[in-house]
Amino acid sequence: MITTLVILLVSVVLFVSGKVRSDLVAMGALLALLVSQILTPNEALAGFSNNTVIMMAGLFVVGGGIFQTGLAKMIGSRVIKLAGTSEMRLFLLVMLVTALIGAFVSNTGTVALMLPIVVSMAAYAGASPRRLLIPLAFASSFGGMMTLIGTPPNLVIQETLVAAKEAGLVPESVPDIEFFTFLPIGLIALTVGVLVLIPLTKIFLRPTSSEKNNRKEGKSLSELVKEYGLSENLFRVSVGDSVAVNGKTVVELDIYNKYGVTVLELRRGSGGKFVRSVNQQLASPTLVLQQGDVLYLSGAPERVQQLTEDLSLKLLDKQTDDFSDKASNASLDFYDIGIAEILVMPSSSVINRQIQEVGFRSKFNINVLGIRRGHSYMLHPSGSKKIHESDVLLVQGRWKDIARLRNESNNWVVLGEPLDEAAKVTLDYKAPIAALIMVLMILAMVIDSIPIAPVTAVLLAAGLMVVTGCVRSMEAAYKTINWQTIVLFAAMLPMSTALEHTGTSTMIADYIVNTFGLSSPYVALGAVYFATSMMTVFISNTVTAVLMAPIALQCAIGIGSNPIVFLMAVTVAASMSFATPFSTPPNALVMPAGQYSFMDFIRVGLPLQIIMGIVMIIVLPLVFGL
Repeated sequence: MITTLVILLVSVVLFVSGKVRSDLVAMGALLALLVSQILTPNEALAGFSNNTVIMMAGLFVVGGGIFQTGLAKMIGSRVIKLAGTSEMRLFLLVMLVTALIGAFVSNTGTVALMLPIVVSMAAYAGASPRRLLIPLAFASSFGGMMTLIGTPPNLVIQETLVAAKEAGLVPESVPDIEFFTFLPIGLIALTVGVLVLIPLTKIFLRPTSSEKNNRKEGKSLSELVKEYGLSENLFRVSVGDSVAVNGKTVVELDIYNKYGVTVLELRRGSGGKFVRSVNQQLASPTLVLQQGDVLYLSGAPERVQQLTEDLSLKLLDKQTDDFSDKASNASLDFYDIGIAEILVMPSSSVINRQIQEVGFRSKFNINVLGIRRGHSYMLHPSGSKKIHESDVLLVQGRWKDIARLRNESNNWVVLGEPLDEAAKVTLDYKAPIAALIMVLMILAMVIDSIPIAPVTAVLLAAGLMVVTGCVRSMEAAYKTINWQTIVLFAAMLPMSTALEHTGTSTMIADYIVNTFGLSSPYVALGAVYFATSMMTVFISNTVTAVLMAPIALQCAIGIGSNPIVFLMAVTVAASMSFATPFSTPPNALVMPAGQYSFMDFIRVGLPLQIIMGIVMIIVLPLVFGL
């Protein structure tokens, strides 16, 4: 028992200090339990095969699909527009929309998604982002309390209850914790949060004198399109069964020299009616055109009309989808290829050389779409156009090829962060598929008559996100998984086994029972709640839930109370931690954007955390029965 307590104490100290990575601390604790023979290898490694751990990894992939298709951003931005210029309506909508998304997506991902939307809407409404971003972070935690998958502590207490039933510690008559078991508590938490935060944010989160809108270096893709007028005189033509075009390259057709029309890109659709994919390609010399291809052209309307007549191409109107007859708002999108600006340096070797001589296409597979020279713009310059000092070139190519331009820093500087812009590009045409997958996953987890286990439903959804292209590739799927969280959780799960084997959790539970439980079960419940709440201030909520869940269970068994109430106290207290910017990742995410200080969280978060605890100690027994 002493060895287990020492390992636990050292782990807690290292978690609090933050000087060692949390997953490394967890692995160190796991190895210490193994070396000291407190756990067998099978017991120590059981966390890595745990259903909850596997489910968490799958949920990261599902969340990645929701983000990469723009589904979550689409829903959030449309709903938030309802607020108009009313600061109070904006505040309420931020809370409600964030909580709704946070019920099905990790709170960290939810805040990362909503942060730019909320800042832009605050600017539109003339409101201070300071009053909205802390509520945004807290609302993601409220949403996480509404469903089983909303936050990891919910999965922890479900696993604890299942294990207790299998071990015979809890009667089978005790109800299972299901997908929407948490919903009443989440709704109460959201209501309390809104009522408390309305006055607190008004009093303590006033705009600072230094609050300014900092413009980022570089421009967004939409800004570049507008500045260079790329969307003006933009036409789309379908190759169809044209004999004059099929089997030939753009170079062979000599479109630019004959018609003065530039081929911006080619789109080639694939897949069926329900699983659709769009492949964007540059009009390279080796690219052979085929039936069904859609060319994006830029040029004078009369020249494009002449081209379509000569080559028997079909001109698509602006409301027709590329690969179907359905209505669609056509636009210049950047799925596989993108655009960026490069500034020619005064010492560059490309000055006074023609564009075609520099080898943008042959060396980098890049097209030059335009030149900004002083205050004038030249769109689609010919290859014979010479480059001048301090010219800004608008280039087009695959994102990875644009990134390679940074290797020529002696010739030019790439403005902005192209790879960051690429990461923001969403596969919006896949959003309906992502929505369908998410709905089917939730239905499979909620409806008991569907014979699919929750972990199976999540893994199926994750696999479908990759197969249907909602997540670009398996490599992209792996990148969506927060492996630090997975390793941390899997490595700390056996700690609860060690606490049980050595009698440590029983000893702590007995202390709480003997000290607080004899006077009132409410006092014991309060002790469990605030002990968990205090631990979460210093270490992650997942680790806290893993450590406190077995203790809460033993405490409930010891005083003969409903174990669900005590387990719920653990997950609520672990999730409702607001007192510091480091209590949860969402708090840390909003800190720089809102220009918050440590004391801002103390002033707003600590009162909310205390009030939430008092309310939950009263409400939990009423909802679940003590």
